[in-house]
Amino acid sequence: MNKEAIRRDLSDSLERLRTASVDMYALHRDDPEMPVGAIIEALNEHLESGAVGAIGASNWTWRRLREANAYAAAHGMTGFSFSSPNLSLAKANEPFWAGCVSADAETCRWHEAEQLPLLSWSSQARGFFTGRFSPDVRDNEDIVRVFYSNGNWERLRRAERLAEEKRVSPIQIALAYVLNQPFPTCALIGAQTAEELRSCHEGAAVRLSPAELDWLDLTAESVGKE
Repeated sequence: MNKEAIRRDLSDSLERLRTASVDMYALHRDDPEMPVGAIIEALNEHLESGAVGAIGASNWTWRRLREANAYAAAHGMTGFSFSSPNLSLAKANEPFWAGCVSADAETCRWHEAEQLPLLSWSSQARGFFTGRFSPDVRDNEDIVRVFYSNGNWERLRRAERLAEEKRVSPIQIALAYVLNQPFPTCALIGAQTAEELRSCHEGAAVRLSPAELDWLDLTAESVGKE
């Protein structure tokens, strides 16, 4: 990750998209060995040229994001205006792929304090809440490796209970969990059928209270009154 690599990658993307500019441009993964100031300086050149409208980062830790935005503020530049880690009701035991970042409690607290938008990939935990998986079903090695845990089975049980109360499906509760965080969020989805797309559309309308979010996430034993 350096100035020339960013210029080359952006140029390739614009050529493939057949456009002169993009609204949002995110760096995919981080190179912690690269000084963050040089990255911000390189990206600001493309902001100034009009090639990109906003810059963000995918799979960066919140600490590196904070460092980047502090550098931008100190030098009169534009910092990152969004971040794209994984955020889902099911918590990852380990990264999906090397270098990937999942939003933990610290990350979420920082996003809440900064009100920095979070665009979550694998926002529905790759179908963990669809009912296709159980402790005895182990045919998907990646799902088993990343999501099979006692905590996530309890999150699934609670999602099923809350779904029954709200007359929706557990996978819609999982989507609502992402969209009802106390900071701006976007759930990146991979609907493969019209039915799945319809489910996501309906799930986006589900509202969850802070108490329900805490209960789903196992940080509260019950859903108290607001």
